[in-house]
Amino acid sequence: MVNQLISRTLKYEKLTEKALKKSKICVSKNSALQVIAKDFIDMASRYLADGKYYKTKREYEIALASFAYAHAWLDCCARLGLTDVKQDNKLFTLYK
Repeated sequence: MVNQLISRTLKYEKLTEKALKKSKICVSKNSALQVIAKDFIDMASRYLADGKYYKTKREYEIALASFAYAHAWLDCCARLGLTDVKQDNKLFTLYK
């Protein structure tokens, strides 16, 4: 069971890193949505960093939760159309 937790944690870390790299803010720089998009990306980055920290401490449950939260912020950005993710419906839950 511990090996499965570690494996999932590493998998979600890689997926989230990939999703963060793919997320490009696509709303107007003069729009209020730009501020929101930046905030969402910042939250995702912070949760990703938290996950990495907890992973080094071998607190895999907290690390996995942090990676999941990070990815959720990125998912929200993509679904709302705040980021261009090239219609990647494998990394993101996109609006249909």
